[in-house]
Amino acid sequence: MKTHAIRIHEYGGPEVLQYGEVELADPAPGEARIRHTAIGLNFIDTYHRTGLYPVPLPTGLGSEAAGIVDAVATDVTDVKVGDRVVYTGRPADAYSEYRNFAASQLVPIPDGISDEEAAAVLLKGLTAWYLLRRSYKVQPGDPILLHAAAGGVGSLASQWANHLGATVIGVVSTADKAALARAQGCHHIIMTDNDDVAAAVRELTGGEGVAAVYDSIGRDTFISSLDALRPHGVMVTFGNASGPVDAFAPAELAKRHSLYVTRPILFDFIDTRERLLEATAELFDVVGKGIVKINVNQRYTLKDAAQAHRDLEARKTTGSTVLVP
Repeated sequence: MKTHAIRIHEYGGPEVLQYGEVELADPAPGEARIRHTAIGLNFIDTYHRTGLYPVPLPTGLGSEAAGIVDAVATDVTDVKVGDRVVYTGRPADAYSEYRNFAASQLVPIPDGISDEEAAAVLLKGLTAWYLLRRSYKVQPGDPILLHAAAGGVGSLASQWANHLGATVIGVVSTADKAALARAQGCHHIIMTDNDDVAAAVRELTGGEGVAAVYDSIGRDTFISSLDALRPHGVMVTFGNASGPVDAFAPAELAKRHSLYVTRPILFDFIDTRERLLEATAELFDVVGKGIVKINVNQRYTLKDAAQAHRDLEARKTTGSTVLVP
């Protein structure tokens, strides 16, 4: 069948995104065809576009979407035609009207959660889940530092961490984002133009430092994030908005009092259908109870994906963003 999708044929800026007609085969064994109703925009999409995370070219983009099951292969039993589903995974090809995807990785959307909310929350929400519940399991009373606290992951993680009883210190770039971060559970705010984030953290924590840093910025903040940790603290580096982290000597961890560093990847935590459904059940539970509220603050048509990328990289977006086919 014919459908429309975004393709890139070379790495580069948003201008390399090309919208056009593509041919889609029937679902292969184990696959379902999904008619997308909402597509999640994530910073990892820009990493694939620029080649920071290389993928074979030409390629599609997009790692999460929600929609309706349109067709299934004869061996599929996990979902059926007409089901509302959401997914995150590879290969990246969510920027499309229709696509085929492994049925075992499709998650039913609970009643009470819209397709847009599901597409906006799954990848970022599961990221918040593995940050707070697996990479460093937040305990009541823990002080934590959260970079990009008003962004997609940050908006969800700050709410969830606050619910878990953490003292959340958020780092943001503007006054508007500071207000948003406070409204979403951050107890303290540090601005990105602060010359010594670690010193500000220590002032807020009585000189102790934080139990964990959740850092999606990368190169520009890595060392200051280490400096913000208390003894035996955990540095969770999970993104590269400013570029990949430079090589460092393990002795840097020793001289800061026996720190831990981890670079987790979501798909290592949801590598079976059982683990995927357990994780999404925990996520949808906090969403359904209103503990974590989903803010879809920007919407673009699929054709305007390039502009969505420009706004995302320029830090003009807050909360979650969806593309609508």
